[in-house]
Amino acid sequence: MTEPSKRERVVIVGAGFGGLAAAKRLARKPVDVTIVDRRNHHLFQPLLYQVATAALSPADIAGPIRSILSNAPNIRVLLDEVTGVEADAQRVDLSSGASLKYDWLILATGARHSYFGRNEWAANAPGLKSIEDAIAIRRKILLALERAETESDPDRRRALLTFVVIGAGPTGVEMAGAIAELARRAVSRDFRSITPRCSRVILIEAGPQVLPAFPASLSQSAADSLLDLGVELRVGAPVRDIGAGYVQLSDELIFAQTVVWAAGVQASPAAEWLDAEHDTNGRIFVEPDLRVAPYERIFAIGDTANSVGLDRRALPAVAPVAKQQGQYVADFILGGRQAPFAYHDYGNLATIGRSKAVIDWGNFQLSGFLAWLIWSVAHIWFLVGFRSRVGVAISWLWSYLTYQRSARLITGEIASAPPKPQELQAFERKCA
Repeated sequence: MTEPSKRERVVIVGAGFGGLAAAKRLARKPVDVTIVDRRNHHLFQPLLYQVATAALSPADIAGPIRSILSNAPNIRVLLDEVTGVEADAQRVDLSSGASLKYDWLILATGARHSYFGRNEWAANAPGLKSIEDAIAIRRKILLALERAETESDPDRRRALLTFVVIGAGPTGVEMAGAIAELARRAVSRDFRSITPRCSRVILIEAGPQVLPAFPASLSQSAADSLLDLGVELRVGAPVRDIGAGYVQLSDELIFAQTVVWAAGVQASPAAEWLDAEHDTNGRIFVEPDLRVAPYERIFAIGDTANSVGLDRRALPAVAPVAKQQGQYVADFILGGRQAPFAYHDYGNLATIGRSKAVIDWGNFQLSGFLAWLIWSVAHIWFLVGFRSRVGVAISWLWSYLTYQRSARLITGEIASAPPKPQELQAFERKCA
């Protein structure tokens, strides 16, 4: 009797867009898949800023990995963290002390914040990459508003009501617009001494324009929309220093209690595990078929990889690239060698506030309310799970009609504010 052929083992490190796309493609196929992630949930990162600004709850944009893959009996999920890869032994080492043998390895480990060598800035300018980051930023924003309500010192009050976002890519632009709507419109009716004119939102960009990856006309449209929301723009203004309660530019010192970093990311340590050639952001240079040289059975995808398109230009670190790469390497594993990876670009989108967005579809560009509707439909469509789609759609509709934020919750213990030197007048309007 012939011995049944051995099923190949596929290990996927990371359950972000790329890793999950690969896992779904391999579901119910004749391979055994193990997906390893240090968190138990998949996160829809493009909407993370809406958790940070109290428009959505974390459960609206995240789902348990096990639930997402529950109908794939050939896939198991491990809650663990990879600490190294022994490529010669085809083994992955885990922080629990266990290890996994593999026949194929997909590195989809994502990215983390990059402060361009100034890691000390992280304590005062948190980035936005995880649900924990979003909840911490939400807490900081809402606490600043609460404390400004009763702050009698004008300088401290101004600092509490000044919000700075550093980096004017899509995340920074969307974050600045959302904070402006939260601080200047959504909560003004709920406070008695804060009016819309009290708050300042400042968006800082070292380059010459916001949304630098977009055409100049759309960049200008986004800038105009931000200005309409009351956001102050500082372009061509590299940050010199960030400390507790301040941001230093070349010619301006800004006092702010809330600073959000959206200026740069770097890849995970995957390149170090393999001693692989990588770029300055830690992304592994990969072959046209996304393999990591010189290894025949190791792939790097998404933010972990520095891959180029057919025009030899580096592909952007965005979700559609990661998803298409995940599907590609899964097909490679199932069907053997194929043509080089070719990214199909369906355009870039960014939203500014509750009713404006910009869309770049190459020769066709769109901005304004219609672009915002398309942006909204696209993001709801790509959410994981029917419940998330319905929940987000209802939350957005409620927010659009009422300007109310459904998730304005401050969690954790709240330290007492410093004692005030004098009693405030009841309902005193400080910025009328």
